[in-house]
Amino acid sequence: MRYIDVHTHMLDRQWLELLKQKGGPRYSVEPLTSEVEGIYKHGAHFMTPMPGHFDYDLRVKDMDQAGVDLAIVSLTCPNVFWGDESVSCQAARIVNDSMAEGQRNYPNRIRWLLSLPWEYPAEALKELDRAHDKGAVGVMVLANIAERQLTEDAFAPIWKAIDDKGLPVLVHPADPPGTDEMQLAEHSLTATVGFMFDTTLAITRMVFSGFLDRYPNLKIIAAHAGGTVPYLAGRMDRAWEMTPGTRNVIAEPPSSYLKRIYYDAVCYRRQALALCIEVGGADKVMYGSDYPHDIGDMKGCRERVDALPADQRAAVAYKNAERIFKL
Repeated sequence: MRYIDVHTHMLDRQWLELLKQKGGPRYSVEPLTSEVEGIYKHGAHFMTPMPGHFDYDLRVKDMDQAGVDLAIVSLTCPNVFWGDESVSCQAARIVNDSMAEGQRNYPNRIRWLLSLPWEYPAEALKELDRAHDKGAVGVMVLANIAERQLTEDAFAPIWKAIDDKGLPVLVHPADPPGTDEMQLAEHSLTATVGFMFDTTLAITRMVFSGFLDRYPNLKIIAAHAGGTVPYLAGRMDRAWEMTPGTRNVIAEPPSSYLKRIYYDAVCYRRQALALCIEVGGADKVMYGSDYPHDIGDMKGCRERVDALPADQRAAVAYKNAERIFKL
């Protein structure tokens, strides 16, 4: 049985060097240990580049060992949402060109999701066309764009263009707005908890605002098995039934919209994966690994998919990804 990894990351040395030079004052790259660098926001560590982020040969070797056939790679946070317009555009071109080269070098093993300078819509539209022409099979966006919401009117032209192209979009978390006030740097709570509710807030806003009705061709993929969305599905429906203000835009229960969302299988317990499938449907969940982050688990995520009932296993392992990415 094939395995297609829809949530897995690559960086680029040139991108990292640009972040070092132009990421301030929000972002910096500093020694984490004597041998490892970390990426920091306002002095708080939130991401550690690993060797596999930069080495396609190593990636493919690790895929072979884990039994993964195809990786759809993407950038991770802070993506290209730093610096001025020229820096953001340059960062997007760097990573998109790097991933296009990875696909050329490994045409049977690598596909990729493009990154965009979302804060500058006119330039984002140009880069969308350029990167799509270079072979991108979808889009990667953070759940908040420098603390701005994905549903803002300013981003509507970008979403319309993506919708017109019918491209899948991986919504990946970043440090949520209010990180400093909530002291999420303590105990690395940004990665363990903050990322999860960043995705949850983004997807929930899409549901309650009517966003998904406005863009009927969008295939939104909620990272990390939807954050906490599956766990909160019943609460969303109850609020829609009982709480004024929750149904002034959407005419159907939120759970019906959650079945229009796609999810990856990046979670660490079988029960969590089972709940995600129950809420989204077996036709909406896809294998992912979060490789090569230190919290990534290519083998473990595959083992949890392998343990699914036979009527779900192939859909999650590869069939859903083949369908929505047109592989």
